[in-house]
Parts: sequence; C-alpha cells; structure tokens
Amino acid sequence: MTNRRKTAKNEEGPDTRVEINPETGEISTVFNDEEMVAQKQLWEKNPKRTMAMRDLWYVDMIQSVDEDESMSPEGKREMAFMMATNSVLDIVMDALPEDLAMELSFCLDSTLGLAIVNKTNKVDLMDEYYKALEVLKREDYGSDDEFDRAVEALEEHWWSIGQPALKMRSANDSIIEALAKYGLNE
Repeated sequence: MTNRRKTAKNEEGPDTRVEINPETGEISTVFNDEEMVAQKQLWEKNPKRTMAMRDLWYVDMIQSVDEDESMSPEGKREMAFMMATNSVLDIVMDALPEDLAMELSFCLDSTLGLAIVNKTNKVDLMDEYYKALEVLKREDYGSDDEFDRAVEALEEHWWSIGQPALKMRSANDSIIEALAKYGLNE
C-alpha cells in the first residue's frame, strides 16, 4: 500500500485542494496560500464566532441584566457590553497555553493603550510612525542587516521622543499613562 495521498478536485477553487489518505480514508483540506488561511481563520470566521458566542451567553446575559430593575436602560446596555467583552477575553485567554496567553495579554494591553492615545488625541500614531520610517531608504545602507539596525534604532528613538501630535509628549509615555488609568501597566 502506498502512502501517497489522492488529490480530489475542489469546488472551493484553486486556493485549496482536498486530499484523501488511501490508508486511513482521512479527508483533509490543504491550503495553497498561507496568507489566505490566516485571513480566513483570523478574520473571516469572526461573524460565525459571534453567532456561537450569542448562543452561549446572550439569553442568560440579557436575562441577568434585565432582572436588575435599579439600573437605567443605558446602565443595562453598558453592563451587557462589559459582560460580553469580559466573557470573550476569558475565552481567548483560556484557549491559549499560559505562555501564549501571557504574551497575548501584554500585546493586547499595548494595543489598547495605543488605541486610547489615538482616540484621545485624534491621531493615528502608527501612521505617524510609518511616515517617520520613510526617511530610511534601503539603498542608503550596505546590507540588509545595516538597514534593519537603522530601522530598529529609529523605532526605539521615535517612540521615546516628544511627538507633535501628542503636544510633545512621547508615544511611550502617553501609552503608559493611558494604561495606568485602567490599571493595565501594573
């Protein structure tokens, strides 16, 4: 018996193919484009995940919020949002091994801090940072390593110096301050 997999024509298109293991009969989908796989897995499934989470929590959550007659309608909407958001964060952290969950939590906190600074200051710091990077040209450096070191140096410098969009506060200090408001930099 051979270990070769048979490939079947796939209705989904040229980005995927179905393979059948002749020994086990196992059917698997093989993706030809890893970027497409990431796009589908990370973003395109979110509406389906949202429906699954609705089925998990919505009725119980709304019933719990509605039972509290002391809350205003706005308070109830805010409580429902807070409960749903907390539940999603719990699921995400529970779904990962502890080391990855720790890494994700630090990245999430940094991203939240950046988003808060952007909203508060009506700015897009990433856009401002990318504009600053445009001064570096690969052809000005003797090697990719030299260019990479220049990019790293500029990045470290840019985030730590005063930025006009932040009234000359540094982006790092602004993010740390934003996180402190929520106890997220402890």
